[in-house]
Amino acid sequence: MEAGLDAVGMLARLVAFDTTSARSNLDCVDFVRATLSDAGIECQVIPDATGQKAALHAIIGPRVEGGIALSAHTDCVPVEGQAWHADPFRLRREDGRLVARGAVDMKGFVACILAAAPALRARDLKRPVHICLSFDEETTFAGAPLLVGRLPEAGPPPAMCIVGEPTGMAPVVAHKGYASWNVVVTGLTGHSSLTHRTANALEAAAEAVAILKRIARRLAREGRRGAGFEPPWTTIHTGTFQAGTILNIVPDHAEFVFEIRSVPGDEAEALLAELQAELAREVLPELRTVAPGAGFTFTRRCTAPPCSLSETSPLLALVQDCGAVGAPRRVPYGTEAGVFQAAGIASIVCGPGEVAQAHQPEEWIAETQLMACMDFLDRLGSRLAA
Repeated sequence: MEAGLDAVGMLARLVAFDTTSARSNLDCVDFVRATLSDAGIECQVIPDATGQKAALHAIIGPRVEGGIALSAHTDCVPVEGQAWHADPFRLRREDGRLVARGAVDMKGFVACILAAAPALRARDLKRPVHICLSFDEETTFAGAPLLVGRLPEAGPPPAMCIVGEPTGMAPVVAHKGYASWNVVVTGLTGHSSLTHRTANALEAAAEAVAILKRIARRLAREGRRGAGFEPPWTTIHTGTFQAGTILNIVPDHAEFVFEIRSVPGDEAEALLAELQAELAREVLPELRTVAPGAGFTFTRRCTAPPCSLSETSPLLALVQDCGAVGAPRRVPYGTEAGVFQAAGIASIVCGPGEVAQAHQPEEWIAETQLMACMDFLDRLGSRLAA
């Protein structure tokens, strides 16, 4: 019980840092570093190129092979435009719920790690625990690749990774990959009575979105299936579209944003190439007869590789032995587990809270979930000391 209360106190401290992705996370990282340092645990702080964001890596136990990483991101989604009943960066207790931005996604897991760290350090661990905290998971996924690429500098990298995204402490063995792009369409403006002298960027962008929809329908109808996912096929979604100022001016600029959530085995890059080939054949020739400089510019926003762990993996058996709840699951959203797996580190997703409470106003995590996570980490420490 005391460990659980410590986790609540840690969570209150963590959510007080406004680490929404547009802001720096340095104050939060410095708090984590100081907390671990007080427990006698050295940390490596890994800044990004801007110096405004940083990842953190710490090792508890011997610097040997076979360690287990506990992975989380420090950033959270914005609160603007959401109906919060009180300050979203001040933890509130309400009928067994802990309410604050980031409480479930995913500072609850970070709080449990920090609360468990002194006890883990006091054990005679035979294999180490790696604490891996990233940034910008909610936007560009820039933090995890930076962090994973620097792991070998501190010693042998972990053999396995547990990503503590909210799963209700259920083991998630697979998730879809994620990729998204900003698209800018350049045309040629003019009076709408002389459309033959113009290149309408809005219409070209609309044709591109229609091609994406056509590809998405094909994938839903006959694409690769990933058992256990909902839906079990790769999906494509267009989320924003901006173009035009007034009806009688042909727009020469348009922008849209789209994403691909791919089942393991499908490649987002191949689908992007299919779109670009269709545009080259169906759309660009007409645009460029009038405006030779017209075209599409694609800028990658984010890439998160898929994750797939065999149900015969020792990692699944380990998390089940430590108290993971229920049968293995597969989920349609992405996590940083795919980044670790791509680096050769077997990865699974298992953490406190429910994803349905994430990204919502009045975001919350049940206190009982923090207690369950603390029990899980205590058992993990026992296994690593055995």
